[in-house]
Amino acid sequence: MSRRELVVLGSASQTPTRHRNHNGYLLRFDTDGILFDPGEGTQRQMMYAGATASELTHLCVTHFHGDHSLGLAGIIQRLSLDGVAHPVRCHYPASGQEYFDRLRHSTSFHERAELVPLPISAPGPLGGALSAYPLEHRIDCFGYRYTEPDGIRMLPDALAAAGVQGPAVRKLQADGVYATADGVVRLEDVSVPRRGQVVAFVMDTRLCAGAFACAREADLLIAESTFRADDAELAYRYGHLTSTDAGRLAAESGARELLLTHFSQRYPYEEADRFRDEAAKVFDGEIHVARDLDVVPLPPRR
Repeated sequence: MSRRELVVLGSASQTPTRHRNHNGYLLRFDTDGILFDPGEGTQRQMMYAGATASELTHLCVTHFHGDHSLGLAGIIQRLSLDGVAHPVRCHYPASGQEYFDRLRHSTSFHERAELVPLPISAPGPLGGALSAYPLEHRIDCFGYRYTEPDGIRMLPDALAAAGVQGPAVRKLQADGVYATADGVVRLEDVSVPRRGQVVAFVMDTRLCAGAFACAREADLLIAESTFRADDAELAYRYGHLTSTDAGRLAAESGARELLLTHFSQRYPYEEADRFRDEAAKVFDGEIHVARDLDVVPLPPRR
């Protein structure tokens, strides 16, 4: 059965804590498995989460700060160790090519898996469902947007009234029209448009045009929330969002649900819900506060 969910493998920022591993986020979307920002310890977190290297189809690195990329070496080697049979596409800022090469070949190993490096030199579509958006951090950084193509939803009552059922429904979907004894049935007469689901991944950044474009009308927005509102000046200085900024990003971009993550070690784990409280002042949708190994399902289709 296909799954549409986000698995939180790690939710800390610069320094891991006893409760939070470095970053790592696995988006399961039908047959795609997109691993975002694998920090140190991601392999072990995957084991705890019941995730395997064989389900990975894409690796996406927003930028080459250690908490977002130091686990890449282990993941790349694990692809070969486990004999992953399909190509795995790897997206990352082109300006970080030197870091990518170092991580990829950091130690000796028998490279069997097919890794396809696809450095990002400009924002835009990356092929398939992924697109990249420029963010405003201290080094080159990109947000990622996963967009399912729009489709249609069949209307059972309209199909029954038109006398179309069983294999005829599939033929109508394929051809757009279907001839019955009573006349021709058009696909648009027995269906309505269905918007594709969207997941947005916005890591280290100040509020900027690229962040809003990436998050636009996302069903699930994963946003860094490194600092709380009282530390807004510190957040801006280091190119990060506060929980209030993340809430504003979700609200103004029309996101449906928001997942807050990438928390600074300066805040006690027991006070994590305060991030939600601050974001909720500006965003009235559902807010998740990431904890390691959480599994967050995508919200039901509208």
